[in-house]
Amino acid sequence: MSTGIIGAGLSGLAAAQYGLQTTAHNIANVDTPGFSRQRAIVVSNPALQTGSGYVGQGARVLTIERLYSSFLTDQVQRSQSRSSELETYHAQISQIDNMLADTTTGLSPSLQQFFNGVQQVAANPAQLPAREAMMSSAQGLADRYQSLGNQLTEIADGINVDLRATVTSINSFAEAIASLNQQIGVAQAANGQPANDLLDTRDQLVLELNQLVQARTTPSGDGGVNVFIGNGQQLVVGSLAGALTTTPSASDPSRLAVGLKTPGGSIQEMPESLLKGGSLGGLLAFRAESLDRVTNDLGRNAASLALAFNAQSSLGQDLLGQSQLSAPPSSFTPDLFVVPPPTVIANANNPAGSPSVSAAFVKPPPFNGNFHTDLGSSDYRLSADASGLTLTRLADNRQWDGADIGAINSELASDPQGFMLASSGGEPLAGSSYLVRPTRDAARNLSVNPALAANPSLIAAAGPIRTTSGQANTGSATISAGSVGPGYADSLAALPVTLAFQGGNLQGFPAGTQVSIGGSAPVLIADPTQGVAYPSGANITLVGSAPPTGISFAINGQPGNGDTFTLVRNDGATADGRNALALAQLQTQATMSGQTASFQQAYAQLVSEVGNQTRQIEVSGIAQQSLLAQAQASREALSGVNLDEEAANLIRYQQAYQASAKAMEIGASLFNTILQIAG
Repeated sequence: MSTGIIGAGLSGLAAAQYGLQTTAHNIANVDTPGFSRQRAIVVSNPALQTGSGYVGQGARVLTIERLYSSFLTDQVQRSQSRSSELETYHAQISQIDNMLADTTTGLSPSLQQFFNGVQQVAANPAQLPAREAMMSSAQGLADRYQSLGNQLTEIADGINVDLRATVTSINSFAEAIASLNQQIGVAQAANGQPANDLLDTRDQLVLELNQLVQARTTPSGDGGVNVFIGNGQQLVVGSLAGALTTTPSASDPSRLAVGLKTPGGSIQEMPESLLKGGSLGGLLAFRAESLDRVTNDLGRNAASLALAFNAQSSLGQDLLGQSQLSAPPSSFTPDLFVVPPPTVIANANNPAGSPSVSAAFVKPPPFNGNFHTDLGSSDYRLSADASGLTLTRLADNRQWDGADIGAINSELASDPQGFMLASSGGEPLAGSSYLVRPTRDAARNLSVNPALAANPSLIAAAGPIRTTSGQANTGSATISAGSVGPGYADSLAALPVTLAFQGGNLQGFPAGTQVSIGGSAPVLIADPTQGVAYPSGANITLVGSAPPTGISFAINGQPGNGDTFTLVRNDGATADGRNALALAQLQTQATMSGQTASFQQAYAQLVSEVGNQTRQIEVSGIAQQSLLAQAQASREALSGVNLDEEAANLIRYQQAYQASAKAMEIGASLFNTILQIAG
């Protein structure tokens, strides 16, 4: 009997000791990240069968259990992954938002200052100081585009650096998790008991890994976990750790892609769309969704300005009297801006022998008295297969198909994108692809024509033609100053041209000239004596080589028979600012975004879109932080250490320890009494 009391007391003493030790362990780890509180699971020892029934034999500690829920842990990990992604995204896009919206370093002040300079030349075309001021403001505008473009490039370079560092950290976590898998397997195989502290450490590493990239885990048979990223790529399998790496993208060597090292040592480039969550997902999403688009959109603005301004400038005449009518025409250099052509990058995996492909901007077509461009803010991919070529606009997957590049260009002629393609060395081979970036490098490489910078007299501020009415005219009709459009130099064999009114018709148009009245279908002039019906006030166009434009003018009023009207070169027109006025009007013309926005409006729209997206990411990040806090609170409610509860457990186990010790004391006393009686 006394032996039973002593044995039961001893087992209670051991159980209380385990309880005290477990409680002390919990208290010591109250601030340990990822620690799950533990408790001793106590069960009864098998009872002893006697004639009087079953007599209890005390208790034993079955195991030390950690209070853990895989569901709550997975919820925290998922919330952490998304929260880290949004935090990284917001930190990056905030840089662009601050840069574009800054009232001093943004683009809007430089655009306004530049067009103010153009207006000064339109008002004072003969004054060199006005021209010099315009060139200075043009250089300032080009510098601003370059500065913004270079800052975006620096952000892109910073993304590459961050990707390298993040991938290195991911690999370190993978190796640590694989090592813990091995340790847990050995520890649990030794006695069949859970290695609680090692399991907590591994869970914490998986949580920290989710701060870098979204990772999913599945249990393995030996107590380990397998870790997967992307759409099932293995990062950790048991005690073996895979490895990510960064490698220049096959489609664009200037940007790093994330690759997975295969067992054979090769690198498999992973699509960015598969790598979600964590700071890695945030970096890739920011680059693909925001940085690329903003860089392209800023480049679109720069290229559109340069192309439209140069197109209108080419229709003018400089202070030296040079225009497209000059002989030779090459002496006329009106382009104010120099913009690089679209970039085309051949995929590194293209078949051997694939030709090089290039692209060129389409000359802006006339629109509402000025010009517009059809450039968008998307990149394109040209791919070849056995059936031909496909050009895909990456922003929305709009496609153009054709048997060859000529057919693709025909498609682009009817659905203009602002550029055309060309190849050298034949057509692209099946299996090849090319990344077409029409505007990516336009902003940071925009510059001012050095010829005009050195000699502002070459600014084409004047109109190349002028009109006069015959001094002997008897009627009341007057002729407008006249304007020109693309191809105007080919609309006339030579100037001057004198038109005469006779019997309700105008005569004297050069043979072979096509004449359009009020926008009607052109009429081919067979002989200068051929008459064209005179409509007072209607626009008369001598169509050039770029229909329907050419030389345009209007005659208002009633001319008398024999009255003449002459078109001549605008020689010596130092005080003429008609073309400069047309250049200044580009500031408010709908030259971009499908003929709906001016340069400044398009830039303001870009600033607004970036600001809205920044705010959206910020709000989403705050909401995700709240979800993360809720998930952490749910986990802590189960697994966290509560010091008040542990303090109560200390008292409870202390009392149990003391009671077991008292039972052993009584048992020993009874045993001694029996010995004394027996003696």
